[in-house]
Amino acid sequence: MPSSYQELPPDADLAVHLQCTWTSVIERMPGRAYVLPDACIDIIWLGGRLVVAGPDTGHRLVPMPPGTSIAAVRFRPGAAPALLGAPAAEIRDQTVRLAELWGRPAADELADRIAGAPGPAARVAALQHAVRGRLPGAEPVDPMAGGLVARLRGAEPAPVSALAAAIGLSERQLHRRCVAAFGYGPKTLDRVLRLQRFLALGRSPRRPPGGLATLAAAAGYADQSHLTHECRALAGATPAALLA
Repeated sequence: MPSSYQELPPDADLAVHLQCTWTSVIERMPGRAYVLPDACIDIIWLGGRLVVAGPDTGHRLVPMPPGTSIAAVRFRPGAAPALLGAPAAEIRDQTVRLAELWGRPAADELADRIAGAPGPAARVAALQHAVRGRLPGAEPVDPMAGGLVARLRGAEPAPVSALAAAIGLSERQLHRRCVAAFGYGPKTLDRVLRLQRFLALGRSPRRPPGGLATLAAAAGYADQSHLTHECRALAGATPAALLA
């Protein structure tokens, strides 16, 4: 869908919690935006509404009329629950109003501030200011989250038992804390991060030479057939279609 999408780093003091900020204006062609799972949670000002896009276990098609103006902050994987005040599993595969998590007064005040902002940069600044204001009263981010994501972002696959042992948890403890932090267990997190690794490699100027079989191996899939199966399951499309 044609849009003016721009992604920027967050303010330095929020970089531990936020992965990026982004803005977009849907320019034409009313239809649906194609959203892929990425292990992240976003707070989004969407055409006048403040919503939270929860962690997805598959692709979604989101109605997006032309002229829709969007400003958003994207949390790092596992960082959102502490700031939102709810386990990630409560909003898995959902888009909910921010007021359901932060309360109506806080969400309405933020929506008014964003609506009165003079442009996309000011809207993003208002969102970051709101996140910053939640930090003093927020629970600490589960320290397990960053370490697990770092391990899974490596291309070498590892069984859940090995991941749990490396972090010093039982498999049951790891699963419980993953569900709270990411919205799903470590196996699903691994699949989502592997898909994103494939997309990043496939779209990179430093893409490995060779075809899809080479990309599959570099991203950590067993073979090209495994890659194709996972792309269809998580993204509803073939690997070639995703890269196109």
